[in-house]
Amino acid sequence: MPIVTIQVTREGTKSGTTSVTAEEKAALIKGVSELLRDVLNKPFDSTFVIIEEVDTDNWGWGGLPTLDYRRLRAAS
Repeated sequence: MPIVTIQVTREGTKSGTTSVTAEEKAALIKGVSELLRDVLNKPFDSTFVIIEEVDTDNWGWGGLPTLDYRRLRAAS
């Protein structure tokens, strides 16, 4: 039984949104399930997909919180 966890940032991918849409999540679940079926021969009914949304203040890179890093890059 495969369990796949996908982490995405809690930001909109489209103008005016603040999180991944239900339609985008459904597409991720379907795509991952199809990939596991095609590559590992795992049936849909035994595949679990978990989507975790991470607030932008809960991650970072380059030694900085995400929004600070983005501001720094935008200024350069």
